[in-house]
Amino acid sequence: MGKIGIGINLEFVRHEDKSFEWGVEKAASIGFEYVEPMVHLGRELLSEAGYFHSVSMMDDPYRIRRACERAGVRLSGLSGHCPICRPEVSTEYLKQAIRFAYECGAPVVNSDEGPKKLWTTAEEDHVLMRYVLQEAALVAEPRGVLIGLEPHQQYSKTPEGLDRIYHLVESPAIGINFDTGNSFLSGQDPLVWLERVADRLVHLHAKDISVAHAEAERGKVTGTPVGCACGDGVVNWSGVIEICRRAPRDIVFSVECGTVEQAQRSFDYLKQLLKESV
Repeated sequence: MGKIGIGINLEFVRHEDKSFEWGVEKAASIGFEYVEPMVHLGRELLSEAGYFHSVSMMDDPYRIRRACERAGVRLSGLSGHCPICRPEVSTEYLKQAIRFAYECGAPVVNSDEGPKKLWTTAEEDHVLMRYVLQEAALVAEPRGVLIGLEPHQQYSKTPEGLDRIYHLVESPAIGINFDTGNSFLSGQDPLVWLERVADRLVHLHAKDISVAHAEAERGKVTGTPVGCACGDGVVNWSGVIEICRRAPRDIVFSVECGTVEQAQRSFDYLKQLLKESV
């Protein structure tokens, strides 16, 4: 029986105009056990100036490790999203994210197929994805880092589509990072889909969707950056917990919401629900 931890994707401080370290400390002060930082290649102004939470993979990976140690939190994974349909972008990005994760101590790197090029066919895109995932798996396997494929874009918006991507490469390093909100918005039943992938689950994005958001966009989009506070929306969290407790691996619920206030309410709600459902 898998254990469930409560974590948060650092996008919850995106609009605070603060640094990565500030975001980690804020997550710890709320009570989160885990954080999921976002990483990027190269340099950009806002992060360098301390006004944005993303960390450059040109930095020392121990920057992330030390910040988490100081705050008393652990890493659930890294948000390493890149369009794996585009090997000119994603091959080296994903490989570097895996090496970076290994050094900073993150067990999972999460990604998805990303927006595709308009001129490529579906068959061509799956060949390109296979190339990127095979190259990434060869880096991930000896390091014990897992790749979490997320339902988020044009091909992974259905259970069958996500399965096809998952099966492109046979590797113990490849698993599923299930997103409760994206799966709902794409028109699927999150619980049915989660049950289908539970034995391959390595990470979970705990994203709730408000009733207004659901009415406006369900079936029209394949995902959304962040949701509302967990417990304020349409997701059946008791059902999610029940399925994840039967999963073979311990799973972290990495909350994806848009504000510090939503993060606090998400933590309080999930902590109480986990306590009641023991």
